[in-house]
Amino acid sequence: MPLKVVTYNVNGIKARLPRVLEYLAEAQPDIVCLQELKASDETFPIAEIEAAGYGATWHGQKSWNGVAVLARGIQPAERQRGLSGEPEDEHSRYLECAITDPGGDELIVASLYLPNGNPRPGPKFDYKLRWIERLAARARALLAEEVPAVLAGDYNVIANDDDSYSTRAMAEDALMQPESRAGYRSLLAQGWTDALRTRYPGGGVWTFWDYQAGAWQRDAGFRIDHLLLSPMAADRLVDAGVDKAYRGREKASDHAPTWVALR
Repeated sequence: MPLKVVTYNVNGIKARLPRVLEYLAEAQPDIVCLQELKASDETFPIAEIEAAGYGATWHGQKSWNGVAVLARGIQPAERQRGLSGEPEDEHSRYLECAITDPGGDELIVASLYLPNGNPRPGPKFDYKLRWIERLAARARALLAEEVPAVLAGDYNVIANDDDSYSTRAMAEDALMQPESRAGYRSLLAQGWTDALRTRYPGGGVWTFWDYQAGAWQRDAGFRIDHLLLSPMAADRLVDAGVDKAYRGREKASDHAPTWVALR
């Protein structure tokens, strides 16, 4: 059976816990990268996650950040939390784990949550661009290890025009600025594969629908949740997609689970 690796911005783990547990039970993904936990380390619902059959490693933060990696029946082994290059940065936006299956095969998985960058211009946008540069440095180091790796998360980047329902609506947003896109494309230039773009080269596939102005009902979405695969992981790519139906459920996150299937 293929290995299903998911990225899922839950927009508050406490508020969305019923939906998360529902997803784990119904979809039975093998690995899940969560973002925007909005919970401290102490309040992460580890008992409920373990009762659902998943091991977990997490880096919480009470405000709007926080990332976690879940693995079905296996405990993820933390490799790195946070990115080097800016010691004063205390945001919990990057968590890298190694997951070894019963057969001894290892997969490196990172859950990441890029800064939004709005309003721009200003310090928040500058921080976003610096963060992407730091991610690029870590991505190069992972490629040098020559291991199968997945960089999974909410990148807060609309990489192409056809990744948004409306380029006009987002023209001034930090998610669609040339600098943001250039940072994302620099990762692809290193040799990382955008799994969902590979599966849907024509675009038009969304992973996020804002709560405002009936965006879900109008299908006014964006693609900002990405799974980038190292060459050794890309060689194992079977499929990729979005479990869109979960966005439409009651009290759901504004993001839908986005996934890849690997041999």
